[in-house]
Amino acid sequence: MARRYDTNDATDRATGLREAASAVRRGELVVLPTDTVYGIGADAFSAEAVADLLAAKGRGRNMPTPVLIGSPNTLHGLVTDFSELAWELVDAFWPGALTLVAKHQPSLQWDLGDTRGTVAIRMPLHPVAIELLTEVGPMAVSSANLTGHPAPEDCDAAQNMLGDSVSVYLDGGPTPGNVPSSIVDVSRGVPLLLREGAISPEELRKVVPDLEVAN
Repeated sequence: MARRYDTNDATDRATGLREAASAVRRGELVVLPTDTVYGIGADAFSAEAVADLLAAKGRGRNMPTPVLIGSPNTLHGLVTDFSELAWELVDAFWPGALTLVAKHQPSLQWDLGDTRGTVAIRMPLHPVAIELLTEVGPMAVSSANLTGHPAPEDCDAAQNMLGDSVSVYLDGGPTPGNVPSSIVDVSRGVPLLLREGAISPEELRKVVPDLEVAN
């Protein structure tokens, strides 16, 4: 049976984060608040846990799961061929609502779906998410909704959809908004905006003037 913790209560928060970390290490699923919407997360290096995450959402491998990290320094062990422009985007917008698609280290033992050698990666601007990520390391995290349903802005909406497929729910109250992160592909020569979200092309171009926008 799923357990739920109010992270706005200091005691509940400490217990909830401890229980969530233990659940992730056991290969189970957790729901956590982020700076965009609620996410459903699992150990990024457990192929079975990631498969369970996709199954809980009713999502196919053709839509790989993004990875959330608790510090930009974690990038060094996860990605390769990361350009100076990519680091400038990190410096300008992390933590925050910018997802970067980069080539992942070929030696990594993970299976996030059909990624074709890349990973979509982000550092969220939310203290509960960062604390959990700092404790357990990189997590595969997708919006905590059933595929085809709206992304949840509160824990109730997430729990109503996902139920007992999730072991631990961290309830941080309503999220700031339901605007998704902007996604920029930095795995190529010139950064390419794949999805316009919380950060506009104009803001991105202040850092990367040559940014291209996908049709």
